[in-house]
Amino acid sequence: MSETENETPEPSPPEQSDLDYKINLLFPGVVVRKDLVKAVKGNAIVPTYVLEYLLGQYAASDDEATIQAGIDTVRKILAEHYVHRSESELVKSTIKERGRHRVIDKVAVTLNEKADVYEAEFANLGIRGVVVDSPVIKAHPKLLVGGVWCICDIEYFHSDDQRVVPWILGSIKPIQLSKFDVEQYLEARRGFNTEEWIDLLLQSIGFNPAMFSRRGKFFQLVRLIPFVERNYNLVELGPKGTGKSHIFSEFSPHGMLISGGEVTVPKLFVNNSNGRIGLVGYWDVVAFDEFAGKKKRTDRALVDIMKNYMANKSFSRGVETLGAEASMVFVGNTSHTVPYMLKNADLFDELPEAYHDPAYLDRLHCYIPGWEVDIIRGEMFSDGYGFVVDYIAEVLKSMRSQDYSDRYQQHFTLSPDISTRDRDGIHKTFSGLMKILYPGGEATKEEIEEILRFAIEGRKRVKDQILRIDSTMAEVKFGYLDTAGTWHVVATLEETEYPTYYHRGRKEEENEPEEPPTDTDPLSGGATSAGATSTDKPAEPEPEPELFQGHRDYQEGQRGVSFDSLLVPYLRGATEITIVDPYVRMFHQARNLMELVEGIARGKEPADEVTLKLVTVENQDGPEKAQRQLEYLLQIKKSAGVLGIVFDVELVDPTAIHDRSITTNTGWKILLGRGLDIFQRMADSPFDLATKYQKYRELKGFGITYLRETSE
Repeated sequence: MSETENETPEPSPPEQSDLDYKINLLFPGVVVRKDLVKAVKGNAIVPTYVLEYLLGQYAASDDEATIQAGIDTVRKILAEHYVHRSESELVKSTIKERGRHRVIDKVAVTLNEKADVYEAEFANLGIRGVVVDSPVIKAHPKLLVGGVWCICDIEYFHSDDQRVVPWILGSIKPIQLSKFDVEQYLEARRGFNTEEWIDLLLQSIGFNPAMFSRRGKFFQLVRLIPFVERNYNLVELGPKGTGKSHIFSEFSPHGMLISGGEVTVPKLFVNNSNGRIGLVGYWDVVAFDEFAGKKKRTDRALVDIMKNYMANKSFSRGVETLGAEASMVFVGNTSHTVPYMLKNADLFDELPEAYHDPAYLDRLHCYIPGWEVDIIRGEMFSDGYGFVVDYIAEVLKSMRSQDYSDRYQQHFTLSPDISTRDRDGIHKTFSGLMKILYPGGEATKEEIEEILRFAIEGRKRVKDQILRIDSTMAEVKFGYLDTAGTWHVVATLEETEYPTYYHRGRKEEENEPEEPPTDTDPLSGGATSAGATSTDKPAEPEPEPELFQGHRDYQEGQRGVSFDSLLVPYLRGATEITIVDPYVRMFHQARNLMELVEGIARGKEPADEVTLKLVTVENQDGPEKAQRQLEYLLQIKKSAGVLGIVFDVELVDPTAIHDRSITTNTGWKILLGRGLDIFQRMADSPFDLATKYQKYRELKGFGITYLRETSE
């Protein structure tokens, strides 16, 4: 057998965080260090849940000696029992010579009607016709549809009868958890706050939560909803490389990922010639990969049956109507930017023509904006602890029969404008996220509101695009009322970023609020006023527009905002500026400050001098980091001096700072909700425009208030 697995270097044990300690304490035996999968995988082409099933048996511990012994055991099991296709003849020889041998392989079973027996086919071993007893099929019906990874004992007995297959199935055990304790799961959940629980789930998926914004974490969690919610219809379209299909192929033994072009009515729903039920009858989730593509050929009959199934959870077999619980997921790649799609078509434009149909699209409960999901990079993978995926898959499956969709109604009421289908979509997304995040139902009003807003946005993205395709449909006001009667509007992020394109051809809202400041494209050299052309004579310079006063909020994940639009106009003409911000400690925070210094320098006359004072707090994480902070600030002081800006720093006690703000001697006071740290983490690649231009960076959610002091 191949020993290449043993060539993978040992993973060095990462420093265990407080969260990892708590995870091992409250979920002993069902969590595993996530970097171990790479350590044991080698060249074994098996799903993650298969490897973690084995790791869960032998390495579910935080004791380093136990982990290393478990890795060695799993490697040995893979080396001796996993079947590589290139070595199938060697494995068959081993079975023949020994008489019996254990293998790990994907097994699919079919019914041989002529012989009235079930027969198994082993994908990698390359043998077929192996007789399977009926009790095995009754216990594991998924063997009949798509195949299941199993640990099997295969025996060999040759017969002179050429019709007799020499391979005999001694035993078969599908690789999935047999049972778990629901009460223990719910009790242990109470030991985590919401932030810790979200991070545990992110680590269970395999990602490092520190690399994701809260909004980015929620997109990953929405991908789990089809596993916990029956008949949930989800679509995600976005750029390549964002991990859209990973969860549906690797995360759970209850999900089936198929190529969008490989599905047929008999395979998906029912084969009328023999009455055999298709994938939706056996799998919790059926995901269609590579679903996008305008020119893809589609089966109209399949589209019609799918529409009926997505709406009514049923399909027909001749005169008989059958029901199923499988959730449907559609993932595909987009080839254009969001503003391009909004300007020229809609956000469903990449779908095959037969699916670009309001009747089909209206069945979708949620649209994940894949363009907001980061392209997967190496540093985004976790080396912390997370659930053995087979365990969390069983947890999610066990909750599919529960309904949490009404848990918001004691605090909030949906808009009466919202139709039954819109309401169903919102309810299903809300219910799914509640079951994932708060399985015991204990959630505060603020936590419930966060989930409700996210659920409304996911359905609004679907409905708004349908309205662009079918203008006869009535417009909907998406939002909710709280118990005080206050109306809360919900908007999609692309609606906030590109209002001109988003509302193209739509009725304008009366008394539409003033748009937040955004930048022109730095690559285009600035914006051109409406009606102007490059041959127009230069117009007289217009007076400076009056600066906005009041409060504005910016959404997490929003783009198109920079210091040049947000702050610099308010600082022009000032000769004394004071910034109060306790968090100018780390490299990216110091970089933000330096970028503001650059903006101030561009906005002043070269001969003018500006005094800039920073009031901040010394880094409390040790002398080494405090020294590094001072080095950053000294470098800024040196660079600012060259630009005609006298930069000074005052370090104060943390309790002395109450509000983060900027004040000028021209009378402006700007209250900064997050200080200058408003941008999310970037890849720091020299080839990423966001590294150079702030307007291409994603924001953290924050508020800002502009106040102007009037002189007596």
